[in-house]
Amino acid sequence: MKKHFSLLSQYSIGVLFGWGLIISGMSNPKKVLGFLDLAGAWDPSLIFVMVGAVIVGLAGFYVVSKRSEAFFGGALHIPTRRDITKPLIIGSFIFGAGWGIAGFCPGPVIVALGAGHIKAFVFFIAMLAGMELCNRFFSGHKRRT
Repeated sequence: MKKHFSLLSQYSIGVLFGWGLIISGMSNPKKVLGFLDLAGAWDPSLIFVMVGAVIVGLAGFYVVSKRSEAFFGGALHIPTRRDITKPLIIGSFIFGAGWGIAGFCPGPVIVALGAGHIKAFVFFIAMLAGMELCNRFFSGHKRRT
């Protein structure tokens, strides 16, 4: 019963996240690119989405910091590293470049795929290819949490 409730909770959270992306405009690449176009027709409306995400994230980290196990049992896997590494900088640059070129990032592209946007499909395939290349090039790279 606990496992079924856990799966139902995860599904419900995913649906809520997807609806949030749709309502906020994060799954619309034109809206995202308008937000990123500081020198042109800048659309500042996504600032509210980012502020809301930061508040929810901070609240979530606060709640998790008070717990010793996950809500449905099992260990919590919280990163402890705080250093800025070359792979982190390169990955951030690649993420930002992809977001700025296409107007998608991983979460919203899944929502846009569900809506049947061909641009989302192209981005998704490129994202998977990039993930595979990263795994191949950094497979020997030891990750620390």
